[in-house]
Amino acid sequence: MTIKYKSIKEIKNMISNKEISNKEVIQEVFSLINEFQDLNAFITLNEENSIKKAEELDNNPSDLPLAGIPIAQKDLFCTKGLRTTCGSNILNNFIPPYSATVIENLENAGCISVGKTNMDEFAMGSSNETSFFGNVKNPWGKNLVPGGSSGGAASAVAAGLVPAATGTDTGGSIRQPASLCGITGIKPTYGRVSRWGMIAFASSLDQAGPMARTAEDCAFMLNEMCSHDEKDTTSLDNEIPDFQENLNSSLKGRKIGIVKDLDLSSLNDDVVEIYQNSLKEFESMGAELVDISLPHLSLSVPAYYVVAPAECSSNLSRFDGVKFGMRSEDAKDLEELYVKTRSEGFGDEVKRRILIGSYVLSAGYYDAYYKKAQQVRRLIKNDFENVFKNIDVIMTPTTRGPAFKIGSKGDDPIQMYLEDLFTISANLAGLPAMSLPNGNIENKPIGLQIIGNFLDENTILNFAHMFQNETNWHMYTPEGIIQ
Repeated sequence: MTIKYKSIKEIKNMISNKEISNKEVIQEVFSLINEFQDLNAFITLNEENSIKKAEELDNNPSDLPLAGIPIAQKDLFCTKGLRTTCGSNILNNFIPPYSATVIENLENAGCISVGKTNMDEFAMGSSNETSFFGNVKNPWGKNLVPGGSSGGAASAVAAGLVPAATGTDTGGSIRQPASLCGITGIKPTYGRVSRWGMIAFASSLDQAGPMARTAEDCAFMLNEMCSHDEKDTTSLDNEIPDFQENLNSSLKGRKIGIVKDLDLSSLNDDVVEIYQNSLKEFESMGAELVDISLPHLSLSVPAYYVVAPAECSSNLSRFDGVKFGMRSEDAKDLEELYVKTRSEGFGDEVKRRILIGSYVLSAGYYDAYYKKAQQVRRLIKNDFENVFKNIDVIMTPTTRGPAFKIGSKGDDPIQMYLEDLFTISANLAGLPAMSLPNGNIENKPIGLQIIGNFLDENTILNFAHMFQNETNWHMYTPEGIIQ
């Protein structure tokens, strides 16, 4: 019996009913990964340890919530004894002496980490074309990007290689690839999930979250990923709810905010039609549509591309060839060591963002750019706070269109940056947001974005789950199209 395209719940039931052993589950995962290795979804595999752990579970069954469930881990989470590259040449040989809190939490819940997924270098990208290890391919079409930066994770889940994966979202890096690959992914409230051991891109924006086929599986994973962590000063010390508790709550009378400031005229007509059809589906379940205004929403992209590069230029200064990672072999002195190591170790997009970030933080431009961007960020956050007094969720398209061709936007960074047009604002405001499949355009999936209020993941998961009860877009697979 195959586990391909099975949910976490289904695999758990198969194991508990002895329809399949833990070892057989893991062996099938690696067989699938090998069969579809041309997707380039993984950088490092953990086969030997995974099979060993599965055999231990067969000999000593466990009732842990994720016991035996194979999960792919994004390659910016430190994993003890397992290479962690962040998609970069500069960390090509880095083997961490510890695991990130997210990894520890999931493995303590019984999951088996089968490998590390490919990603845009240091999570900088919207197409998974900036990885030192080559671009990931979308299983819906080998000439299509899977989105980024969590493209390897999205591709692996969409192809049915694993039931779920971890991702991170700095400006849409869970939601955008989830949309382009036809899966479900959620970025929790900033601080819900510990960032300790997660290699930083932009510290005030980065947040880890789950990627799976269904909202139910995302809730299942989120229950185990979340924790207060004293090692992370941005970790929230709030009570963590059961994210599965309200999945089936009625939507009758719930209010959906529709952003009247959102210009949909530049979008693919099919995207707009699919979005409007999704709203009608929610209305049929008893939800009400309410016009809202987010007057500073259009400033999200420019504000983000000042704040994020500024923080990245600071975070990436630690990669100097001295403490860990690669080191240039022929440097004559310390200064040359720094320059050569970073020149050889970083790719073009990372260098571009470091340069932008260093510029906006420089003495003559700090007030004009970085300070101003942070002030705009506060205005965006205020807008959200005002509208959430009267609504439950906000809905928008996740992306401007379906997956685009590999190489089609590489020469125009601005066009690539605009791929995150709808997702960035939730990161700037620290709000939970998710994407779920809601349509198909010429055999390519597209997603709906649901944004929730601060610490209200339960509500957006409830809306997503009820939508998936009534539709089957999340059940579509690229089988037959993948060839």
